[in-house]
Amino acid sequence: MPQNICIYSGSAHPALSQAIAEYLGIKLGKVNLTRFPDGEVFVQFEENVRQADVFIIQPTCAPPNENLMELLIMLDAARRASAARITAVLPFYGYARQDRKDRPRVPITAKLVANLLTTAGANRVISMDLHSQQIQGFFDIPMDHLYARPVIVPYLKRNLGKDLVIVAPDSGSVKMAQAYCDALAAGLAIIAKRRISANSVSSSHLVGDVKGRVCIITDDLTSTAGTICAAAGILKAAGASKVYGAVSHCLLNTEACRRLADNSDLEQLITTNGIPINDTPDGKVKVLNVAPLLGEAIKRVHQGRSVSSLFKIRK
Repeated sequence: MPQNICIYSGSAHPALSQAIAEYLGIKLGKVNLTRFPDGEVFVQFEENVRQADVFIIQPTCAPPNENLMELLIMLDAARRASAARITAVLPFYGYARQDRKDRPRVPITAKLVANLLTTAGANRVISMDLHSQQIQGFFDIPMDHLYARPVIVPYLKRNLGKDLVIVAPDSGSVKMAQAYCDALAAGLAIIAKRRISANSVSSSHLVGDVKGRVCIITDDLTSTAGTICAAAGILKAAGASKVYGAVSHCLLNTEACRRLADNSDLEQLITTNGIPINDTPDGKVKVLNVAPLLGEAIKRVHQGRSVSSLFKIRK
């Protein structure tokens, strides 16, 4: 195992990288990230990484193309600098929604990104709450898939009490919802959803008893908040006492912020700082810190120890 560990941050989320480095008790490595006048990315590591165990932290959130390209160039620079092992740490894996051919003549971009990371020089990848489990199979290198549940579930237990109902906002979220049910000893409900376009969804039927109970809508990501707000309205109409959202990645745009501010059916949206986001002054968005989770995963990978024990929920 390489003895020297080096942690580097891209420009997508330096605050998270700094928090991870502080958890590990080391300093972030120095790297020069600049742009040429025409916008090209330039990367130079300002210290020796020869035979080092290098971890590059970069969520490929908005702007996804810029952040992904920067990560690829950092990987290539580390490979050419003779690093012993290079691990790409993507708290959020961009392009994950394009993971299958559901229409004619469309790409599987999640697989393309996996190929690009490997070709650029990654020997290993760490990510959190992928949009679908099969993305792990897109990699021909070791891939550690973490979950935000060990961070979100204790918060839910402390603040929302018992007799909860976990709600899957569509059929693709049932497995995640069931995992929350097991952790919280809660009931399960499912809402049927049909996507009309990239920015519009239609939620219709509700399966499950939610009358007079606190409901938690779980999902891996939201960008427009359309699904979660529509689901909250259906749950309230069905008699739910309160409705919360628990989403691993919040890619909130201007429209999403407006929806959340105007929506009285949703009490609070609970998320993580895997991508840059702040608590809102009105308390509508609560951000939980996943730096210790990611930092512990990095430590265990470096030391050659098990990562699966991080999936356990601690009270």
